[in-house]
Amino acid sequence: MSTAIDLHGQVAFVTGSTRGIGKAIAAALHQAGASVAIVGRNAAQAAAVAAEFGERAAGVACDVADLGQVEAAIAEAEKALGPISILVNNAGLTRDNLLIRLGSEEWDQVLDANLKGAFHTTRTVIRGMMKRRAGRIINITSVVGLTGNKGQSNYAASKAGLIGFSKSVAKEYASRGILVNCVAPGFIETDMTAVLPQEAKDALLSQIALGRLGQPAEVAGAVLFLASDLARYVTGQVLVVDGGMVI
Repeated sequence: MSTAIDLHGQVAFVTGSTRGIGKAIAAALHQAGASVAIVGRNAAQAAAVAAEFGERAAGVACDVADLGQVEAAIAEAEKALGPISILVNNAGLTRDNLLIRLGSEEWDQVLDANLKGAFHTTRTVIRGMMKRRAGRIINITSVVGLTGNKGQSNYAASKAGLIGFSKSVAKEYASRGILVNCVAPGFIETDMTAVLPQEAKDALLSQIALGRLGQPAEVAGAVLFLASDLARYVTGQVLVVDGGMVI
C-alpha cells in the first residue's frame, strides 16, 4: 500500500469551513487533490474561500441546523463538483454558561448546530454513499466531549453525543464500505483562543503535555489521514489531537 495521500477524484463537503479549523481541513483535502465544497452560513465568505482555493472548489451557503438548507446545499455541491465521497462535520458553536444560568434556547442552539447538524448532513449523503459502496464521514468532536468542562454542559453534551452517533453509524454502514470516525481536538490556536487572557492561556498550557496550543493544520492532518486509504481499516474511532492534554 502506498503511503502517499492522493484524493484526486474524491469530493469533500466540509461544514464550517470558511475559517479556523474547518478552513484548514478543507485546504488539506484540496491540496491532496480532492474537490471541496466550502460550507458556511455566510454565502459571500464561502464563495471567497472557494475563490482562494481556485479550481475544484465551490462555496455553498448553509445553516446545518436547517434540514431544508442542508439538502439544498448538498444538491448544489454535487451539481458543481460531483457525488460527495467525504463528509466532514465541523460546523459548531458555543453558548457557554453554568448550568443554573443556562437557558433552553442556549441549549437548543448548541445541540442543533453541533449534533443535529451532523445528523442532517450524514442522513442526506449516506444514500449516495451506500449506492457507491464507499464513503468517509469524519466528525469533529472535542476533548470536552470526553472529559466535560465547567460552563459547557451543552457543548460537552453535543460533542459526546456526536461520538455516540458516529460509533452507531459506523456499525450500521461498515458493510457498505462507509467508514465513520471522529477527530477530537484539544485547545487549538484559533480566533476563539486568541481572545483569552494570558492568565487563562497559562492555565491551559499547564494541562498540555506538549506545552503549547495546537495549530489548525495539525487537526487537518488527522482528518486527511482518516479520509485517505491509509485509514481504510479504521472505523468507529476517536482520534484525539490535543498535545497530550487528556492522557
